[in-house]
Amino acid sequence: MDGGRIIYLLDKGKLKDLRFATFSFENNSQGKFMLSIIFGYSKYYVDSLSENVRRGMRAKVERGWLPNFAPAGYLNDPETGGIIPDPERFDAIARMWRLVLTGQAMPRRIWEMAGKEWGLTTRTRKRIGGAPFTLSAIYKILKNPFYAGVIEWEGASHPGKHQAMVTLSEFARVQEIISGSGKARRKTHEFSYTGMIRCDECGFLVTAEHKTNRHGSHYTYYHCSWRRLDYQCVQRSVSAERLEEQFAGFVEETSLPKKFHDFEMERMGGLTAEDEALTLKQKQVLEQKASALDSQLGNLKKLRIRDILDDAEFLEERQKLTRERLQVAEEIGKLGETRGRFEPDRLLIQFNKEAASRFRDGSPEEKRLIVGILGSNPRLRDRELKIDAAKPFRRWSKTTTISDLRAFVHDVRTFATNPESAVKLEKMRLLMDDRLSAPGLE
Repeated sequence: MDGGRIIYLLDKGKLKDLRFATFSFENNSQGKFMLSIIFGYSKYYVDSLSENVRRGMRAKVERGWLPNFAPAGYLNDPETGGIIPDPERFDAIARMWRLVLTGQAMPRRIWEMAGKEWGLTTRTRKRIGGAPFTLSAIYKILKNPFYAGVIEWEGASHPGKHQAMVTLSEFARVQEIISGSGKARRKTHEFSYTGMIRCDECGFLVTAEHKTNRHGSHYTYYHCSWRRLDYQCVQRSVSAERLEEQFAGFVEETSLPKKFHDFEMERMGGLTAEDEALTLKQKQVLEQKASALDSQLGNLKKLRIRDILDDAEFLEERQKLTRERLQVAEEIGKLGETRGRFEPDRLLIQFNKEAASRFRDGSPEEKRLIVGILGSNPRLRDRELKIDAAKPFRRWSKTTTISDLRAFVHDVRTFATNPESAVKLEKMRLLMDDRLSAPGLE
């Protein structure tokens, strides 16, 4: 358009002459003919360059690398052209995912923690960066499939070679939670145990507050919220230290004795052959599913070629099938790592044995999570904590017998096979893998 307009202005006499450093122009018919050829060549050069750039970017995506700037938590490696974890931000952003997955915090609370408590800032560039993350940036991170090892490019999903922070199933779970449809959505808390304890006298929730005495010392107290209008509750406050000691005592009581732990772990170790056979069958089923998805993708392309589907329908269905194919590939890869039929049983028993030590050394978030897994219906009366052991856990006495162990193992198996236990099992995995905390961010 610009080239045609210039020649038009020369024809009308609005432009008298043109001067170039490397091209000689004469304002006559031959000169304008040559000028139009040069304009056409420049258009070809720009289009060809754009096509080559897009081809190079597509090739990089197919090799498993994002051709753009790496998102928060990652860095572009100028030597290899790949993407590597950002040593200053990777653990912090991975912690964001864990907090949402375990129901400990929602995006707004994470945004506050990242800016005020963690000191997390954006990557500094020449003119921008070095500022705290915005709330919209936190949501953008939690909705980006790149963190699950998937590169979205030109309407298609591609497997990435970068180190993923979460699995595809965890990514899908986070989308449910932050969209408001997930069952794990919870209210965020400033104190470790608010929202989970009830007053045993009036039945209302126990709250907490900070107090400062006349000497300037700071204390934290838990007490009934005293909001029942038809009843005057007389329960007194209890210090956070005393309450935590009682929680620690409960966790100690539910810890599996070492002799029972060793016995049961040795027994399950002898069942690995059967476990491996089951894993092989699961792998075959997944491979058949992968083959079926590949066939569906091939048929989808045929439907598009025959104009049975339009571009929008084709791209939407291709993205859906590609995502599902990537998830199946991820599940096949996981089969070779650990998870077998007895993995939930081992996880429960190992967690039960280590819970007390992890509670003593853990962060406030980890302590709350441990209590939520082990305990049920915590109540407070006369400054004393009353709490039941949640299934399949129990309080162990010094006179525990092998019959008690058999009953516990039966409860563990029942719990592990219940689909509703999946969220609690995932929380145990996060704690046992030490993936909930980011070093240096407590």
